[in-house]
Amino acid sequence: MAQKLSPEAIKKTRVAGGKRMAAALGGLNREKACSIEEAVKLVKERAKAKFDETIEVAMNLGVDPKHADQLVRGVCNLPNGSGRTARVAVFARGAKADEAKAAGADVVGAEDLVEQVSKGTINFDRCIATPDLMGLVGRLGKVLGPRGLMPNPRVGTVTMDVTTAVKGAKGGSVEFRVEKAGIVHAGVGKASFTESALAENIKAFVDAVVKAKPSGAKGTYVKKVSISSTMGPGVKIDSTSLGGGQALA
Repeated sequence: MAQKLSPEAIKKTRVAGGKRMAAALGGLNREKACSIEEAVKLVKERAKAKFDETIEVAMNLGVDPKHADQLVRGVCNLPNGSGRTARVAVFARGAKADEAKAAGADVVGAEDLVEQVSKGTINFDRCIATPDLMGLVGRLGKVLGPRGLMPNPRVGTVTMDVTTAVKGAKGGSVEFRVEKAGIVHAGVGKASFTESALAENIKAFVDAVVKAKPSGAKGTYVKKVSISSTMGPGVKIDSTSLGGGQALA
């Protein structure tokens, strides 16, 4: 059981966090849209936590997810990986189960895995299934769905090519799905990555979201793009530096 902090310890933690954020905001114009190279540099310089902070990208889109034809969902293979080792589960039988294990899947099973997950044991971050097992996996919708783990053919997690899917999930592919407020976000690397590696990953992610533009989206699709580290402030990116020519509102 985690040790409960005293009121004094909590106060000290909040003060330290406030000082860290104040220092990070020093010399930063949060209203200015920077080139992607400048934005990455500013965010890396301000990632001063005692752990390797995740670099996150957030995109404000001109869509209303309440409408089915304005949903944005997909997967992006980050060219330089995400810096995070994902635990991957695969629902498969026979030869496909063996293929999944050989590809590096952490958890592989069929009825046994369905039973395990239905009881609340979810020791994985990504989930893949072969098409023939979706009848079984579909029963887990209420368990996997809210966690964003339900396999879906649109993002390549319902497939017979389990080798490619597993290697992609473990090698740095990230799934994305628009939230109620029209925002898409994802971790695209670590503060320890080089500036060029982060810039490449960010461009790849933005490009994937642009390509996933739904048919019902009208007007300006990409309204704003910003990046931040886990503990740091956000920095806006000038969309013209992303190579997609997306005008900001």
